[in-house]
Amino acid sequence: MHKSVLLNEVLSFLPAKDDGVLLDLTGGFGGHSAAMNERLKPEARHIILDRDPESVARLRERFKSCPNVQVFHKNFGSFDEVLDELGIGKVDGILADFGVSTMQVRDGARGFSFREDGPLDMRMDNSEGITAADVVNTFSREEISGIIDKFGEDRFAWRIAGAIVSAREIKPFTTTKELADTVFKAVPAKFHKKGFHPATQTFQAVRIYVNGELEEIETMLSKLEDRVETGGIAAFISFHSLEDRLVKEKFRYFEKECICPIEQILCRCGKKRTFRQLTRKPLVPSEAEVAENPLSRSAKLRAAQRVSSS
Repeated sequence: MHKSVLLNEVLSFLPAKDDGVLLDLTGGFGGHSAAMNERLKPEARHIILDRDPESVARLRERFKSCPNVQVFHKNFGSFDEVLDELGIGKVDGILADFGVSTMQVRDGARGFSFREDGPLDMRMDNSEGITAADVVNTFSREEISGIIDKFGEDRFAWRIAGAIVSAREIKPFTTTKELADTVFKAVPAKFHKKGFHPATQTFQAVRIYVNGELEEIETMLSKLEDRVETGGIAAFISFHSLEDRLVKEKFRYFEKECICPIEQILCRCGKKRTFRQLTRKPLVPSEAEVAENPLSRSAKLRAAQRVSSS
């Protein structure tokens, strides 16, 4: 059973208005959306996006009896295009749950997991873009090392990249097990941690690169000021430090009233405060939630409210 992470915490912020416009950028199984939709009035509009065609089909089936819900196959970085298509200028609430879903991880055919053997794919939208196999079989050692270092923050990035390049000269990678085994052998045994597979960071890094996940987050965040109504709330769930850092830094920037150099006496930047942080420190799952759903242990929720910039 899929369990929505930090559900009670999300519901403490969203929906911001029971008769407004609510936008879920990462519908997934629809758990968050279903809980939020129960709090909306019939006249409210609830828009759900997902980049995974399988998730879109599942969401449309789940919400087919909810006339206020509309589901779109779209990357969340392009949410403004959906709003423009619907003739909606601004929304009252936005939620995004970043990262890979439970179903995607447990489906070996999607190629996300080192625990489930399958084709080396890792695309959230498997109808377009390069695959993980393309990366490990064609990129140079320098490129692969850079991806693992930047997106996986693995100290053994260069060593792992070298092992990948050497292994593919004998046989190109086609399955997740082949990649996981290669990384496992490349990381010195004394650095293997109990309960933590050595390939975890490599798989995370390649997945993030293949799907352009951080670029999507940055693009989405850059559009918030123009598309969130005053009083509206934006809430985001991250699962690793790279995602959380992007949200934290953007919220801090939105909150600033001036970005002039400190030595400058008069403000000339024209910067206005546009959001107020509602979570100075991210909310994390309770011990009870982690015990019930171990996959939630790294989740962090940050929320901010749109304020008048006048």
